[in-house]
Amino acid sequence: MVAASAPLDRNSAYCNLLQCTDFAETCVVAERQGRVIGWVSAYRPPSAPDRIFVWQVAVDASARGEGLALRMLDALIARPAVAGATSLTTTITEGNAASWGLFGAFARRCNAELTKAPRFEREAHFGGAHDTEWEARIAPLPTH
Repeated sequence: MVAASAPLDRNSAYCNLLQCTDFAETCVVAERQGRVIGWVSAYRPPSAPDRIFVWQVAVDASARGEGLALRMLDALIARPAVAGATSLTTTITEGNAASWGLFGAFARRCNAELTKAPRFEREAHFGGAHDTEWEARIAPLPTH
């Protein structure tokens, strides 16, 4: 799913297995007729337990435009494992209009503010080989 969802970075199969096991309570899978059509990987950072960090959101081409990504984010923040989180963070490159649109819409849906600041910079962190990753922060999250 992630490999077919450019511009997401591909993770190793091992990384995906860790997400599905160690972080199962903060990951969301959407299926249609037994086929995976959506995936959200997320976790609670140990150094910031008041946050939920969304690593990746992927939606199969057959399900795009149906609001599935927003519904998966809704399902994520409603999970018991996310209780007490007051903000959602993620990182997005400047040119990823689809992700900015998704998280902007999610912030509006939550009646929350979306702020952004550079987190991992092109030169300082990636040696010029990857665009700057901006941290998007949505707060406050609704309480469930």
